[in-house]
Amino acid sequence: MTDHTVRQYDVELESIRTRVLQMGGYVELQVVKALEGLVGGDLVTIERVIENDKRVNELEVELDEACAQIIAKRQPAATDLRSILAVSKVVTDLERIGDEAKKIAKVAKSIHTPDAISSTPRVQLQHMGNLAIELLRKSLDSMARLDLNAAAEVVKQDKEVDAEFKAVMRQLITFMMEDPRTISRSIDILFAAKALERVGDHAKNCSQHVVFLVCGRDVRHLGVEEMQREVASNA
Repeated sequence: MTDHTVRQYDVELESIRTRVLQMGGYVELQVVKALEGLVGGDLVTIERVIENDKRVNELEVELDEACAQIIAKRQPAATDLRSILAVSKVVTDLERIGDEAKKIAKVAKSIHTPDAISSTPRVQLQHMGNLAIELLRKSLDSMARLDLNAAAEVVKQDKEVDAEFKAVMRQLITFMMEDPRTISRSIDILFAAKALERVGDHAKNCSQHVVFLVCGRDVRHLGVEEMQREVASNA
């Protein structure tokens, strides 16, 4: 970030960036714990994820207010304005990732009951979940280091999460066709898989916001190859 004659301005900008990364770490933990609850069925962990979503919402509101205060007080321009706009967009995506973690936890709660276990299809979601969490972690790291190459890698790897989701969906369709009694629980599992896929999408969005912050180019609707060329030209 650019140094300013008013030292407090630099402190405020860096504080917001730090708080966003802290929010990212909190949201990442929410996804990790939601996946643990989905796979292992620990109801205490599941309930904690659901309850902690309130804190994610509070962090979003606090950071939105901090961004609005800087805009009103400092009237930022150029790189500073881009930085605040990018932060605001990242905060929105992080809050939505928190929502997806809560959805996963709610599915976990519904399927890990004595009546539901026998009719729940055995579909492996651990690998897909780990991929989505890895993307989120890489995305946050790219923001912390303003690393364009890491951001581009996240966008590229999101396709792996999409492929995993399609594979899970095919498995669930097969289960439902072979045994209609699994339909209800298959749909629950599909909701959880979709939530994990959306975690990957939002992580990709965060990485695209990093590219906007550094380069000043909105790459959200560019293809992977075109975005990589943009990153290479600014490396």
